[in-house]
Amino acid sequence: MNNKAEKSKTALIPPHGGYRNLKSYQNSEIVYDATVAFCDRFIDRRSRTHDQMVQAARSGKQNIAEGSMASGTSKKTELKLIGVARASLEELLLDYQDFLRQKGLLLWEKDHEQAQKIRALAHEKNRSYVTYKTYVEAAPPETAANTLICLIHQANYLLDQQLRQLEKQFIEEGGFTERLYQVRSQARKTR
Repeated sequence: MNNKAEKSKTALIPPHGGYRNLKSYQNSEIVYDATVAFCDRFIDRRSRTHDQMVQAARSGKQNIAEGSMASGTSKKTELKLIGVARASLEELLLDYQDFLRQKGLLLWEKDHEQAQKIRALAHEKNRSYVTYKTYVEAAPPETAANTLICLIHQANYLLDQQLRQLEKQFIEEGGFTERLYQVRSQARKTR
């Protein structure tokens, strides 16, 4: 085992944060920026739906960051907040699907030609909102909503993977309370 890995196993508060490097966070940030642009274009700014969609997108992004920062001292809080992020994005997904249904617009299937083009952009280097900007800001409402749906599905997939990994990590390593006990027990033995 290398020195860094050994140190993180024995440290009371392990390295934490680093959420900006998480693909789930990066994708959620794109969803948030795109949702603000979408809502400003297609949803009345005074409507409750506008505010709720923007807040659901924001919640997805912010809860990933908060969970990552809390992970050093509470795996339970991290798991809970990543779950909240996932739930917020699911709520947002339903809003976009409702938008399409209520406007009589087509919900693209996974294999729809345009959906495949949008999904393929996930493999671009240095991907950001700019990668999708024309699909949201210069496209008709059907394209913009379906673009967001593709992005949310990708973010949800990443969050599901992250939750499974966090669960596995918790089972194998335990949480902060267990680490506190182990460090304190070790300190008593060395006296």
